[in-house]
Amino acid sequence: MKIEDQWSNMSFVITMNLVLLLSTFILFIGVFSEETLKPDVVNVGAIFSFKTINGKVAKVAMKAAENDINSDPSILGGRILSITMHDSNFSSFLGVIGALRFMETDKVAIIGPQHAVMAHVLSHLVNELHVPLLSFTALDPSLSPLQYPFFVQTAPSDEFQMIAIAEIVSYFGWAEIIAVFSDDDQSRNGIITLGDKLAQRHCRISYKAALPPDQKAKRSDVLRELVRVQMMESRVIVLHTFSKTGLLVFEVAKSLGMTEKGYVWIASTWLSTVLDSLSPLKSETANTIRGALTLRPHTPDSKRKRDFLSRWNRLSNGSIGFNPYGLYAYDTVWMVAHAVKLLLDQGGTITFSNDTRLNGLEGRTLNLSALNVFDGGKQLLKNILETNMTGLTGPVQFNQDRSLINPSYDIINVVETGYRQIGYWSNYSSLSIVQPETLYSKKANRSSSNQQLDSVVWPGGETTKPRGWVFPNNGRELRIGVPRRVSYRDFVFLVNGTVQGYCIDVFLAAIRFLPYAVPYRFIPFGDGRSNPSYHELVSQINSGVFDGVVGDINIVTDRTKIVDFTLPYIESGLVVVAPVKKISSSAWSFSRPFTPLMWSVTTTFFLIVGAVVWILEHRINDEFRGPPKQQIVTILWFSFSTMFFAHRENTVSMLGRLVLIIWLFVVMIINSSYIASLTSILTVQQLSSPIKGIDTLISSNEPIGFQVGSFAQDYLIEERHIPKSRLVPLGSPEEYALALERRTVAAVIDERPYVDLFLSHNCEFSIIGQEFTKSGWGFAFPRGSPLAIDMSTAILALSENGELQKIHDQWLSKRPCSSESSEADSEQLDLQSFWGLFLICGIACILALLLYFWLMFRQFSQHHPEEPDPTGPGSCRSARLQTFLSFFDGKVEKSKSSSNRKRKSVFSVGYDKEDESTYTSGRIEGDISLERQNGDTCPIK
Repeated sequence: MKIEDQWSNMSFVITMNLVLLLSTFILFIGVFSEETLKPDVVNVGAIFSFKTINGKVAKVAMKAAENDINSDPSILGGRILSITMHDSNFSSFLGVIGALRFMETDKVAIIGPQHAVMAHVLSHLVNELHVPLLSFTALDPSLSPLQYPFFVQTAPSDEFQMIAIAEIVSYFGWAEIIAVFSDDDQSRNGIITLGDKLAQRHCRISYKAALPPDQKAKRSDVLRELVRVQMMESRVIVLHTFSKTGLLVFEVAKSLGMTEKGYVWIASTWLSTVLDSLSPLKSETANTIRGALTLRPHTPDSKRKRDFLSRWNRLSNGSIGFNPYGLYAYDTVWMVAHAVKLLLDQGGTITFSNDTRLNGLEGRTLNLSALNVFDGGKQLLKNILETNMTGLTGPVQFNQDRSLINPSYDIINVVETGYRQIGYWSNYSSLSIVQPETLYSKKANRSSSNQQLDSVVWPGGETTKPRGWVFPNNGRELRIGVPRRVSYRDFVFLVNGTVQGYCIDVFLAAIRFLPYAVPYRFIPFGDGRSNPSYHELVSQINSGVFDGVVGDINIVTDRTKIVDFTLPYIESGLVVVAPVKKISSSAWSFSRPFTPLMWSVTTTFFLIVGAVVWILEHRINDEFRGPPKQQIVTILWFSFSTMFFAHRENTVSMLGRLVLIIWLFVVMIINSSYIASLTSILTVQQLSSPIKGIDTLISSNEPIGFQVGSFAQDYLIEERHIPKSRLVPLGSPEEYALALERRTVAAVIDERPYVDLFLSHNCEFSIIGQEFTKSGWGFAFPRGSPLAIDMSTAILALSENGELQKIHDQWLSKRPCSSESSEADSEQLDLQSFWGLFLICGIACILALLLYFWLMFRQFSQHHPEEPDPTGPGSCRSARLQTFLSFFDGKVEKSKSSSNRKRKSVFSVGYDKEDESTYTSGRIEGDISLERQNGDTCPIK
């Protein structure tokens, strides 16, 4: 029994030990698993070329952010943030290798790469492994979040930088620029975006000079491209590249004289990083970039930012100067830290799992099976995009398109002593001299009138804004096409090889007004036997045959689609010319202002209104009562006296006054129109023609003449739909006159300047109607040519100083027979112009009569109720009608009290010899007796 007890005790002890050991093992496994799920170290990778300016600045800033985060245990819950940095050393290949190594060692995020070329490659990798890739320098606008969902730009995209440059170009009024850029993804796509933004502001890139990528660019490459740029017309150059290539471009440009007066250089943000981080610059470098404009990412001032800047020299050991990308590097690290903390707080885990697609690649030289998928990558990316913090760069938050809120830039002008800030650009309010933070609290205003920048010192030390373009140094003369006209030679004609005429003199005056020399030569266009086609002449510009066209060129829609025109230097428009005969004055000229129908309707309404007023006033107004003949005379007199507002009869009824006031308004309008038309008839020479204008000409089937080569033919066919068979081409003023005299054509349609010249010698014809098109003549140049703008300014100046009018008077002065005195027939006024007034008056009369008769019938029914008559219904109706007519003709007596207040009386005083007494006689309305002085009463009749 003792042995059994001992075995039993031993079994119990062994069992208990096993239970304790198992419990301890389970607890250890749990703790170990928990520590495995929540590691002590959060690994982050960074890929940069640390020998570049931004690479050096980013390295210092990221290390500072790492130390600041690890110094505060509450940020990551006691965990350590570890940033492993890989130097790609300007090599995309080494950058990809570094990224693969980071994936093997389970990094939760990668900061970088520095350039967009590598970003395009690595984005495909991180998309598959769910590792967020954050960059503040790879700002290629084409890195779309739809294609690369795990790539996040933590600084403003270059799209906003290109918008800022486009608005600077537009602000200074330049139409063309030349883009010089490195031929890599980031620079190339940035220039493509710039071209789009310029096009929205009616500007364009006239030439794109592509240079080899940053580390491969040589002086010979730069020299070759800048020599081509120097031969271009535009002098506004946008340089979008990196610091090494950019400084080389300025150095070569200096040697070619391209940094002197007349040039404009606008550099992207690479130049501001050079100014900030490498200051002070060498004198040679400073001289090459003087006068240039550049952009710098704007970061608002704050205490945290100032404190960080004060630490910079200690952090960098004086190895590199500070620039804003250091702030973005610092904030990017903090962005990752906050997102990781939120991931852990949300119960997420930092775990990695094998990609089953890579399992079959084991045993190869590349250990691709070691690449792991970050299980919490999607949630971490979501947390990053939902970041809402205030960093050294200001508020950090992403829009729905994953761009940072309120992107903005400082605009810097490089001057002799360094640089000066001339303003700001923000996506909220565009160009301004006020800090963007101040404007965010106000309503956004991006109007052109609200844009403002401080003064600029341009290359060469000039303070006056450069024109932005010049003629190229090869000195090629402009080939100016001029029409070889055979008619209307006052405008353009060729004599002994010399081109002369009104249009030529205007062009020469405008050229002389330009602040620069313009080499040119005139090239006649046409066979000299007939006027050339002006559409073909203008098309020669688009074909490259001519650099411009000068002459009597009408500005029409089809031509503006292929060339640019200056402002019109003379007004033009199509008019109708037809034979006319003079209308002499006669004894019946006074009737000509109105048509017969208008006279008839007016007379009828005079009678109608007189009758209506008589009806409304007859029962209550003594001035409209009396014998029938007298009443007819009263109606006629009252009706026609209203024509001169001379009626003496007073209206006492409300309805009568309403009708009368409306009628008097109509009479006033008719009188005014009649007087104006009669004055014109008696003072202006009157001409008559069966054609009244373009509409009557179109509605007829008669032939129409037009000038050969004019746009009138196409206009009449396409716009007015006149059959081509009705159009007769005419080549000269003599043919005009002959065709009109012989009735070969019913009228001629031509431009106003030609017609004025034609009518100055042919008084038997005249312009009929008004101009039915409005346009003008201008000089044509290729699309986008700055010369069109400068010549327009010159034409405007010539107009203001009177020079344009002097040239006009010299060539096109009016002869004794002028078209101005016979502008058009004074057409008679017809009912169409007044029917609305008559309608209103007629409606008022009808309504007044209806209301009057309704009231009268109501009164008649009350005073004379209908009673049955035993003699028969016929006699009853007749008696009823006679009673109503008596009631209608009867005088309405007013109450005595009211009538006494309104009586009028006229008295005369005399002496009666029979009874030697004084008497008073007169007319009194109502029952009043007069007393003699002796006391007797005498009724007055």
